[in-house]
Amino acid sequence: MKQKTVLSDIEINGIGLHTGNKTAIRICPAPEGYGIRFQRMDIPQQPVLEAVADFVVTTNRSTVLSKDDVTVGTTEHLLSAFFGMGIDNVLVQMWGGEIPILDGSALPFARFIKETGVLTQQAEREYITISEPIVFNEKKSGTVIEIHPSEKLTVEVTIDFNSRILGKQAFSYNEETDYYSEIAASRTFVFLDEILSLFKKGLVRGGDLENALVISEKEINPEDLQLLRQLYNKPQLNIHKGYLNDSGLRFPDECARHKTMDLLGDLMLAGKRVKGSIRAYKPGHAANAAVAGLIRKQMK
Repeated sequence: MKQKTVLSDIEINGIGLHTGNKTAIRICPAPEGYGIRFQRMDIPQQPVLEAVADFVVTTNRSTVLSKDDVTVGTTEHLLSAFFGMGIDNVLVQMWGGEIPILDGSALPFARFIKETGVLTQQAEREYITISEPIVFNEKKSGTVIEIHPSEKLTVEVTIDFNSRILGKQAFSYNEETDYYSEIAASRTFVFLDEILSLFKKGLVRGGDLENALVISEKEINPEDLQLLRQLYNKPQLNIHKGYLNDSGLRFPDECARHKTMDLLGDLMLAGKRVKGSIRAYKPGHAANAAVAGLIRKQMK
């Protein structure tokens, strides 16, 4: 397999999920062996930050990278699109500190790459081959991620939020899975009772029913309902148990697919693509980034 980059520049505009601010990126072709890097065009000297786990600083509802006061937020969906569309080398120029959320999935990024085209380069793609088992176990959350040696990449993801709406979901990925049609369109999701807490912490300022699945498990008091109506700019919003999005689900197991999408994106922070057998129970950005860091340590 050869290394690949995008055929030409790709410009994308949107808002940041957590800041709610307008933001823009330009995905630029890069030479062989360059990897994935971010460049803050809105900061003096236009500093460049490599997309590796060494620079992960925050994993609260997204994966944030930072070095020398240069920050790049909500990287996971774009990195996942690079994984799924076979991209190894790109420079992502940014105007703003957060990648646009778009529809809450990796599909818009993947579609832009597909429509623009992919350039196959001359150098062979380099992989990280797991030599010894890696186990991450977080007792408080119950999260377990295991990677075992394998000639190919396989991923099994199971989620369990003790939710009557979601239930227990599982999804499996292997090298024969069509990322574009099976994974890319799965959207980020949040439980309704989490939204107000996140909003009060200064997060999800750009969140709405167009870029996230919102799941309601219980009744909500009138004061919080009014705040949500203001947050989503929907004066007639009514809360009911189930998914609040008018569009409904894109897949019956969309949430498990999205967690798979996030995991594939976060693991790109290992610096190279991984070959191994991965089993993940209740994965999240903190665990994903920690495992990417463990992979880098083993590689070194």
